[in-house]
Amino acid sequence: MGQAQRVVLVPRTRAAGLYGVPEAVEPYYCNYGVHPEYRLQFEACGLRVSGVGSEGEIRIVELPEHPFFVATLFLPQARSTPAAPHPLVMGYAAAVHACREARARLALSRP
Repeated sequence: MGQAQRVVLVPRTRAAGLYGVPEAVEPYYCNYGVHPEYRLQFEACGLRVSGVGSEGEIRIVELPEHPFFVATLFLPQARSTPAAPHPLVMGYAAAVHACREARARLALSRP
């Protein structure tokens, strides 16, 4: 079984906006993490670090220009239920809905 670990959310990121809190506890099923020394390399390639572990290790990254690209080292769906969906699962569903609506509007506007 996994273990729960704290994730500190980086302000003004998509992940922080979806969570609406400065930190969360998430279930992990591995002991992997991305060392903080790679953060500048990630960000130089366009990925934005949006969540870190207790020792600064990278736990969430996102592509700011993408409608919804959020990658985690934990499993948001592991604590998501129909009665209490995970914030990232809800954000993904909202992005899919928005994309579908945009495509429908585009299709209607074509001759």
